[in-house]
Amino acid sequence: MVDINIPVHANRIIHTLQEAGYEAYIVGGCVRDAVLGREPDDWDITTSARPEEVKALFPRTIDTGIAHGTVTVMYGPEGYEVTTYRVDGKYEDHRRPSSVSFTASLIEDMKRRDFTINAMAYNDEEGIIDHFEGMRDLECRRIRCVGEPSERFDEDALRILRAVRFAAQLDFSIDGRTKEAIRRQAVFLGDISAERIQVELTKLLLSAHPERLRTAYELGVTAVVLPEFDRMMQTPQNNKHHMYNVGEHTLRVIQEVPPTKSLRWAALLHDVAKPVTKTTDEKGDHFYGHSEKGVEIAETVLQRLKFDNATIDRVRRLVLWHDYGMGEGPSLRSFRRSLSRMGADLFEDYAKLKRADILAQSAYMRETKLHNLDRLQIFYEQIMQQKQCLTLRDLAVSGKDLIASGMQPGRDLGQVLHYLLDCVLECPDNNQKDILLKLAKERGHTGMSDK
Repeated sequence: MVDINIPVHANRIIHTLQEAGYEAYIVGGCVRDAVLGREPDDWDITTSARPEEVKALFPRTIDTGIAHGTVTVMYGPEGYEVTTYRVDGKYEDHRRPSSVSFTASLIEDMKRRDFTINAMAYNDEEGIIDHFEGMRDLECRRIRCVGEPSERFDEDALRILRAVRFAAQLDFSIDGRTKEAIRRQAVFLGDISAERIQVELTKLLLSAHPERLRTAYELGVTAVVLPEFDRMMQTPQNNKHHMYNVGEHTLRVIQEVPPTKSLRWAALLHDVAKPVTKTTDEKGDHFYGHSEKGVEIAETVLQRLKFDNATIDRVRRLVLWHDYGMGEGPSLRSFRRSLSRMGADLFEDYAKLKRADILAQSAYMRETKLHNLDRLQIFYEQIMQQKQCLTLRDLAVSGKDLIASGMQPGRDLGQVLHYLLDCVLECPDNNQKDILLKLAKERGHTGMSDK
């Protein structure tokens, strides 16, 4: 018998329901994760008690989804979702049931769940309740639908993407019948909201095996939710710097960067414009301007998936700069100028993405590329340690100082400030108030007094 260490308050809720004559269990993902030795994110509880009966047993509850039978029971700041056994009505849009009815049968409730590994329940008295051989599928490391796969995907098409996501998170395979149903019904994902697609794709990318995006491509899933990736998978790179097509190279870059949202999405989209910028001559394939064009396509993709503006901005910047600094490598002076345009806040992620990009290329010039990147890292650390000026905010003078020196407010003021920043980027020692005021005066702008 499997023993699961249920949190004290979750167990108290179960026992309270049982003492009142109802059935109660932890259910779903928390059972799966506990059996696998993973720390569950949430401890959900299922019960034969109706929502009003649950509310009557506990002093603090929140009606988080009472129409669907869910009440959140509060213990201090902690909340536990308690949901009545239910049976879903007919699904008409591949997203949600037209109605929900409550049932007294745990097995009827479990029949509506997506995968066998998520259709298990547990309490301390009875142990694992497993009507659909979820434990066997955990042992076999397999994602398999409860019952008939086509019915589960017809009910909620997002389960198609969730199957791939769970395979990536758990490093499981997808059952053959489940896989075939995905292939046939992937088109139903077109009925799912962009927000829900975004959440699942992001979880997949942040998993330990983001390369399972290849499975989504092979099963026709990305053709619906991320067609840009299909074009990447179909674009060769016949030149000495590469050994994989654009998509396979991209998958390897994603694996090499740390699992943060902006970095993994930037890794996915860094070469997204190569299919549309590809040219070929006697030296092989070229992708001139793919970084700049990639910014446009990346922004289109992220906006379509309803990402927040902060993530869109950071990914755009990483896509724009990801190819910077190779060849012979810049000097300290030219790097300082580039860092000013890039933004110092971006450099560490840029360096992680660039290193991953290099490692996912061919061995041609790899050591030189890595050496140049290490050199940029040294430059960056030197600039940061010395607190060198990179932005207008870092200048030793402000617009107010220039006005106090006799300059009139207006467009010329901004031009002078940018000129002074340029002088400081050229020579950091210039960032002293008296030097900058002198440089501003020497520039010859009218309205400056001798002060």
